[in-house]
Amino acid sequence: MNAPKFTTLGCRLNAYETEAMKELSRQAGLTDAVVVNTCAVTAEAVRKARQEIRKLRRENPNARLIVTGCAAQTEPQTFSQMDEVDAVIGNSEKMRPGTWKGMAADFIGETEAVQVDDIMSVTETAGHLIDGFGTRSRAYVQVQNGCDHRCTFCIIPYGRGNSRSVPAGVVVDQIKRLVDKGYNEVVLTGVDLTSWGADLPAQPKLGDLVTRILKLVPDLPRLRISSIDSIEVDENLMQAIATERRLMPHLHLSLQHGDDLILKRMKRRHLRDDAIRFTEDARKLRPDMTFGADIIAGFPTETDAHFENSLRLVAECDLTWLHVFPYSRREGTPAARIPQQIDGRVIKDRAARLRAAGEAQVARHLSDQVGKSHHILMENPHMGRTEQFAEVAFSKSQAEGQIVQAAITGNDGNRLTA
Repeated sequence: MNAPKFTTLGCRLNAYETEAMKELSRQAGLTDAVVVNTCAVTAEAVRKARQEIRKLRRENPNARLIVTGCAAQTEPQTFSQMDEVDAVIGNSEKMRPGTWKGMAADFIGETEAVQVDDIMSVTETAGHLIDGFGTRSRAYVQVQNGCDHRCTFCIIPYGRGNSRSVPAGVVVDQIKRLVDKGYNEVVLTGVDLTSWGADLPAQPKLGDLVTRILKLVPDLPRLRISSIDSIEVDENLMQAIATERRLMPHLHLSLQHGDDLILKRMKRRHLRDDAIRFTEDARKLRPDMTFGADIIAGFPTETDAHFENSLRLVAECDLTWLHVFPYSRREGTPAARIPQQIDGRVIKDRAARLRAAGEAQVARHLSDQVGKSHHILMENPHMGRTEQFAEVAFSKSQAEGQIVQAAITGNDGNRLTA
């Protein structure tokens, strides 16, 4: 009997949940199965999921093939109708021990082939906390799931449900356990991280959670925040940025565009000046702060002038790490119904120009670090990351998981050397 094989597509949160599913399936005694945790962020992501399923079926002809994740939640029929697929389970169901017990007990007989309930009715998110997902040096902790906003390009709320938060006490207890296990850095993750706390008593903010973690877990060397919506950043988080050296000076911003009209058509809650103001304010509080950002190229109705505003925003916010997304028409979203869709070749060209701007920003950032000293968290004996998340290569072996202080001696265009 072979242990199940897991394949993860998409975001860090999916990877986190795959680790939880591995443990749930192990406890249930599931064997001889392949589990695909899918992504639904774009139509291309769904296409890749179908492609991966066919490949895995060819490689594992006798295994039971289970599909879950956001694409399974939003398009269960798409996957249940594939000949390669034996079962489809939703995002809520995949975190329930009973689901996996049913799969292990009698996969065909007693277990429904499609188990996908209404994700909007789900209210809990803390039932599958895990200890230690990530490298042996860095652990990821999911503190929030779902999203209450309805950006016109995004299908994710229909895959993840409404926003729900893990209580602060539960988060603190988990991070204490991780520190006791030797982790030197913890990353807080979620679908819409800055909405954390809105559904909890007294409606605390993300800044309250960060402050509480740093106060109650004094032995935690480094705390990092994943992607945030800058318009929702609260005063306590800004205060933590200014005063807490253990909070890493690297924020990834969900900006999506640099033109006000396109931002309104996306149904975003900020304007370009809000993004510029936030990055300026954060740098005044923490001069070594670096920013990454998500930017979409080719949103419907985007003109050359609109696109140029996005391109300029890279420099005006001094963004370093860009995640560029060529717009992909996603059925079921309002943006898919906009008549003025952009030609695919234009989208590809604009995405390439944004990526080139991002690469130039990275090169400049790396050059600026040469000669400086950094505290570097070692991810393996020859590679670590700075406080701003730049990759650093070492010629001499270092202790994995430890934080070492080193002088930066150069860079190769992609990573620093020390």
